[in-house]
Amino acid sequence: MTDEPTSKRRRRLLASLASAGLVGVAGCNGGDGTETDGTPGSEGGTDTPTQGGDGSLGAEFSEFRGSGVLAQGREEVGGTRIEELPNLEGELTIYLGGGEGGLYRDLINKLEEIYPDFEATPRVSGTSDAANTLITEGSATPADVFWSVDAGSLAAVAAEDLTSELPSEVTDPVPDEFHPNGAWVGTAGRARAIPYNTEALSESDIPDDVMALPDSGIAGNMGWGPTYGAFQAFITAMRITEGEEATRQWLQGMVDAGITEYANEFFVANAVADGEVQAGFANHYYALRVQAARPNAPIDLAFTSGDAGALINVAGAAVLEPSPQQELAQTFVRHLLSAEAQEYFATRAYAYPMIPGVPPVGDLPRIDELNPPEFDLARLSEIGPTVELMREVGVL
Repeated sequence: MTDEPTSKRRRRLLASLASAGLVGVAGCNGGDGTETDGTPGSEGGTDTPTQGGDGSLGAEFSEFRGSGVLAQGREEVGGTRIEELPNLEGELTIYLGGGEGGLYRDLINKLEEIYPDFEATPRVSGTSDAANTLITEGSATPADVFWSVDAGSLAAVAAEDLTSELPSEVTDPVPDEFHPNGAWVGTAGRARAIPYNTEALSESDIPDDVMALPDSGIAGNMGWGPTYGAFQAFITAMRITEGEEATRQWLQGMVDAGITEYANEFFVANAVADGEVQAGFANHYYALRVQAARPNAPIDLAFTSGDAGALINVAGAAVLEPSPQQELAQTFVRHLLSAEAQEYFATRAYAYPMIPGVPPVGDLPRIDELNPPEFDLARLSEIGPTVELMREVGVL
């Protein structure tokens, strides 16, 4: 077995991960109608991929897809399959920034199972801590890849000329706004949303313009988590797009209306479902986590349009310029954008996939159906003035 080619080992390991059946779906249509080719035998093998009689996806997805009500009944997906990518062979040091470190480590472990000649050493810390460490280490950093849940931290590292330009084969599947100048590329998205209690409100009760909320009549029955990083990123986008004075008035208007404060946005979503408040501010996936735990919870999502309340932030990855492992690091990032990895993010984190062939879970609108503001995500790193403004208003 020691002389077995890596491509054959990979097919064997993918099959064992799935525990049954053959790998992949060939020549199917992605969820967006785009024709895709997921043929797994592309490295010289003669395997013929099949699809289950129940219309289920290829068997390898059983190891990558999450479980539960939101992962059931998934349509076929498109995109590049792991089988089609170059091998991962060698060692990488990966700095992981943010609260999804466990989820990311699990995916790394799956890749190590598929590729016995690949070894990754992750270092987990907060997004700003990871970015500051990289900036401090500079060209002496031992890291090869920076994988962060926040675009602002990626932008801060890129601003120090510490990231390599990613080639087009890495970035092309991802919308342009999520790979600025090729310095990094988005791997999973999260949309700002307004979770609301369906027993108290209907979607039409939520203003289409987030700036109208203080005067909407529901502000006093809303919840927010002002100490939470995602909320502060939302206010940063508001401050930059609407101006500091308009943002100050918006914050003051919400405070004057009697908005309720929570420690984080998962608590906000739970409070909405429990009827403590009628609506709130949160990233979209918090409501989905409530729905996954309580399928009958009276909670749904509304999205504003073209404003900071419709911001889409992303987790993303960058290859670091000082790394001697440029090709391997780029191949690793390509694996994060594979159909399997994107299905993993969609069904386990309830994130927005970055490639068009993989749909989001549940009844979420597709990412191209949302209307985010025209906004440079790199500017989310400008958090200092936002925190100062929120303190002046008394929100923090």
